[in-house]
Amino acid sequence: MKRFDEKVAIVTGGAGGIGSAISRRLADEGAFVVVTDMDLDAASSVVAEISASGGNARAVRTDISNGLACADLVSDVLRVNRHIDILANNAGINRRGNLLDLSEGDWHASFDVNLHSMFYLCRAVLPHMIENGGGAIVNTASQWGLHPAPNHIAYNVTKAAVASFTQNLARDYAPHKIRVNAVCPGEIHTPMLEAGVKRSGRTIADLERLVPFGRIGKPEEVAALVAFLASNEAQFMCGSLVEITGAQAVA
Repeated sequence: MKRFDEKVAIVTGGAGGIGSAISRRLADEGAFVVVTDMDLDAASSVVAEISASGGNARAVRTDISNGLACADLVSDVLRVNRHIDILANNAGINRRGNLLDLSEGDWHASFDVNLHSMFYLCRAVLPHMIENGGGAIVNTASQWGLHPAPNHIAYNVTKAAVASFTQNLARDYAPHKIRVNAVCPGEIHTPMLEAGVKRSGRTIADLERLVPFGRIGKPEEVAALVAFLASNEAQFMCGSLVEITGAQAVA
């Protein structure tokens, strides 16, 4: 048997670089994956890839910054799939700038997507997981939430909040056998990173020279860690913030 046979997983930001890798990895290991993203066409493309590989998934467009939309998503998944075993809170945005350069809209959008969405989705999912006897929640934080990088205050602060949210949730719901952990990636080769590198005038090779391991990370490597934390192999991991950085200091 695969690790996630007969399990149902929700992956937010499921059409992005890391999110699509998480969606594919969980499906490859037997889960039925609900790939949710604001970009329905992109999410549908991920579902098509999963289906072509013999997996099971469906795409759902959801504005996770909206509490009612998050509650509707969970209700829809429970109606269609009957249970939710894994929630991968992966969606995130990176609005760059120091405090004086950042707009008020960028600040609030960062909290809405990176943090408030987790509050909405976990609040909707937890009653079911409690009734079901447990579950796994894996949040995507960031190395920068633990060790802030310059000129990314909104991203850094929201990801630090994600780390604290993860540990608080884990402490409160571990007695219900709900395991809550977070991955904290460093530089991972995604479209978001490529856009940032292009904007800064640097190159991927410049970033790779900063990583003691010799290269930046791959989305599939983060997905493998998420899958491990969501699996029964990590049964005693609860409240962990796991860095995946290639031993890189903050760029």
